[in-house]
Amino acid sequence: MPVIGFLNNASAGPAAALVAAFRRGLERGGYVEGRNVAIEYRWAEGQYDRLPALTDDLIRRRVAVIAATGGLVTAQAAKAATSTIPVLFIAGFDPVGEGLVASINRPGGNATGVSVYTTELGPKRLEHLRELLPALAKVAMLVNPDSLSTEVEKEDLGAAARSVGIQLLPVPARSEAEIESAFGDAVAAGANALIVSADAFFTSRRQQIVALAARHSLPASYPWAQYADAGGLMSYGPTLTWAYEQIGDYASRILKGARPDALPVQLPTTFEMVINLNTAKSLGLSIPPLLQTRTNRMIE
Repeated sequence: MPVIGFLNNASAGPAAALVAAFRRGLERGGYVEGRNVAIEYRWAEGQYDRLPALTDDLIRRRVAVIAATGGLVTAQAAKAATSTIPVLFIAGFDPVGEGLVASINRPGGNATGVSVYTTELGPKRLEHLRELLPALAKVAMLVNPDSLSTEVEKEDLGAAARSVGIQLLPVPARSEAEIESAFGDAVAAGANALIVSADAFFTSRRQQIVALAARHSLPASYPWAQYADAGGLMSYGPTLTWAYEQIGDYASRILKGARPDALPVQLPTTFEMVINLNTAKSLGLSIPPLLQTRTNRMIE
């Protein structure tokens, strides 16, 4: 029975729906966990420095392919550890610029996967917040200093904020305790709203983040619909479960003999905007008609 290594920088519980999506992709290719394929799971629990050791453990297990999920830091850890085992990544940054692949259509080497374009969507999410909060003057940005895409996200969002006269206030957090203090720092600095970066650790702590935003009455924009479903105000981005299904499908193809350098990096074709009307009401906000027309789903 072939073995797939599933590597993620966050925690198993909050990622259950994403793992299920990965399994659905595998099943489309005829592989069912426990029946004709085994999956070895390795979770870094937000401690990114554990990723190299976890990857080495999967290599010693002689896995047939490594699904390096959760963003660029996981993908780079797997790519650095092996040049022979196929690596399937989900990265929100630039897979070419970061050396994961030679090009989108012809990846080359042993890695391919999905690029979800999360860093480039920050300015769009800021635009949505401005429509909702016309007097927006200061926006906090929750970032993970251990994430490789943090600086790019800060630069892109900072430029967009300056162009419309808004001050960007980055607040770093790499642990549960630091997330709590980051909200306090944001409020103390006078932030009118919050943008949460697309970091897998934050996604795994979405319940905590959404609860803190409610406690501090801070309107927040998030990268994935999972946040809005958990009570977050609004989200905009590609469908994350789609990305996990895609690499599940790619894993099944590789198990059947496909080469990763022949599988192009998949790019999202649709982006979903979700607004939680209950949260908006609790914050005393009304959704402008124009913003409503651009919303794919409203949670009541």
